[in-house]
Amino acid sequence: MKFLDLAKVYIRSGSGGNGSVSFRREKYIEYGGPDGGDGGRGGDVVAEAVDGLNTLIDFRYQQHFFAKNGQGGAGQQRTGKSGDTIILRVPVGTEILDEDEETVIADLSKLGDRVVLAQGGNGGWGNLKFKTATNQAPSKANSGQPGVERTIWLRLKLIADAGLLGLPNAGKSTFLAATSNARPKIADYPFTTLHPNLGVVGVDNAEFVIADIPGLIAGAHEGKGLGTRFLGHVERCSVLLHLVDGTSETVAEDYRAIIDELEAYGGHLADKPRVTALNKVDALEPEALAEAKAALEEAAQGRVFLMSGVSGEGTTQVLRAVRAEVTEDRIRQRKPDSDAEDDAPWRP
Repeated sequence: MKFLDLAKVYIRSGSGGNGSVSFRREKYIEYGGPDGGDGGRGGDVVAEAVDGLNTLIDFRYQQHFFAKNGQGGAGQQRTGKSGDTIILRVPVGTEILDEDEETVIADLSKLGDRVVLAQGGNGGWGNLKFKTATNQAPSKANSGQPGVERTIWLRLKLIADAGLLGLPNAGKSTFLAATSNARPKIADYPFTTLHPNLGVVGVDNAEFVIADIPGLIAGAHEGKGLGTRFLGHVERCSVLLHLVDGTSETVAEDYRAIIDELEAYGGHLADKPRVTALNKVDALEPEALAEAKAALEEAAQGRVFLMSGVSGEGTTQVLRAVRAEVTEDRIRQRKPDSDAEDDAPWRP
């Protein structure tokens, strides 16, 4: 299934039905009086965060959502039927923006969050509502209110506990595949991930979600490469894991390039807790490893972990460091293995 995190949608709520002008006509009843019913209410357009979705691909094939109009009133005080509500089912973490792509209408960050995007028009009054002591036979009724028509944008921001950052070919996909159940594309030639990937990792009987964000390059904030389009997916993360390619000849410059892009993007991304790791250490000689680590520590002004996504060296220590920065409300306790339960002695 293709990953889609931005979609343009056209919505329109239903118009209210018109009120009815009617009079009671029955045999032997001389003064029947007005009995026109009210019009039905137009249908609303609602967005709801549901489970089981992780992309906006459904909105690639359907961009128009129009609710039905309310039916008109009728005689014998019959009210028209209201229009049905249209529900836009979106993944958890979806932001709803106005047509300018800047004004946030709603942020559906929790399962079950719901917002009315376009309210249906009220139905018009029938002539029964206009009856007064001095106007016993009104021949007046209201028209229904028109619906609301608007254009909105849906932008998905993945709900992840930790974000994985680094230049292209820093080994992010390899690390995610080695430590989680995710299976991103990995090959023995240089390329960059084009779509974010999510993986659930476990360490010390705790589980959390890591998002692999496509690699940034210098000048991404100016639109170079994939730009900063996918950085919105790490805005909700508690911590950022910054991987640096240890085989690069410019380790410090590679680290600084990512930090500069985070600062240029804004949104307090540069202020989030970060764990820095030097990757691909299995491919370095001891002298080159020590030199690269010293250069990275000087650039990061903090601790640098050594790891290899291929051999698994140091990955547990990196995961523990990330786990320490993830807020407790995000951590999920790992379920006990079923094999351990089977090994227990039988009891009546």
